[in-house]
Amino acid sequence: MAETKTKKKAPTPKGAGKKACKIEGCKRAYRAKGFCFFHYDQWRRGELEKFPGRYDTCGKEGCKKKVVGHGLCQDHYDAWKKSRKGAKIAAEAPAAS
Repeated sequence: MAETKTKKKAPTPKGAGKKACKIEGCKRAYRAKGFCFFHYDQWRRGELEKFPGRYDTCGKEGCKKKVVGHGLCQDHYDAWKKSRKGAKIAAEAPAAS
């Protein structure tokens, strides 16, 4: 026989239910950082464009990963660093001749 799954209930609101979510038109109770549980999860994933994210994001277009160095995520930073090493070696080779 198939087991039935029950839906999870929304977390209990903080602030005694007096505060509301800061998203316009949302009537859910405040949970964290001024958002209801639903919008807080979206904010954590970086899906709310109007509000600043949890951390700085990569400077490359379309990349929303956390910044590691020079305004880039780990992947783009490693690629940038590798390209700089290649350019440095190419510049030293003609000078050595």
